[in-house]
Amino acid sequence: MNDIEAILARHSVRNYLEKRIEPEKVRLIKEKVDELNKEGNLHLQFIEDAGDAYNRLLNKAMGLASAPSVIACVGKDAKDLEQRVGYYGEKLVLFAQTLGLNTCWAGTFNRKKIAAEVLDGERLVISIAIGYGKNQGNPHKSKDISQLCEAPGSRPEWFDKGMEMALLAPTAINQQRFLVKLKDDETIEFVDKGGPFSKVDLGIVRRHFEIGAGKTQPAAKN
Repeated sequence: MNDIEAILARHSVRNYLEKRIEPEKVRLIKEKVDELNKEGNLHLQFIEDAGDAYNRLLNKAMGLASAPSVIACVGKDAKDLEQRVGYYGEKLVLFAQTLGLNTCWAGTFNRKKIAAEVLDGERLVISIAIGYGKNQGNPHKSKDISQLCEAPGSRPEWFDKGMEMALLAPTAINQQRFLVKLKDDETIEFVDKGGPFSKVDLGIVRRHFEIGAGKTQPAAKN
């Protein structure tokens, strides 16, 4: 499964089976976490036993309390931390999909109960539930492409392909509070329009856009 196939197959899953992730897959996830932490200067952590991370009433109502494991998205506090968390966290989410696992970005969780290491100067931004879903989730409704991008004149094919994948990016409460601007033939600007976890969303969107467009884009701007 390549990245585009993973994007097309992956949907947020909130209800999980009582099944632990196999040791070999745990090893692969931890290796990927180490790789992404070095690449993104982050402190992402795979926590095999989610424990009481999702014991809040809202989490239980959503079904997230059934998630066997959790990824804590931690990093040294910086202006671009949330965007990097979204960008590299989504790389991890799509990798998990290739392993046959399901995930859900979750901003609501018990920060006092999650077994994450948060060092001095670091911040716990968001969590990702991970495990084997009771189902594969459902596609989310999306705004029209014209509402989420700006391009002078006709849009090049690579830009439209990037936008196709950007439209499939998970965003908090499906808000899609972003705009992708084509400034000239090659320059892209990713605009955060504000909202809950919108900076995390922007990092996720940038990664999806890159996969569709087939080219790496500069870090998203505020």
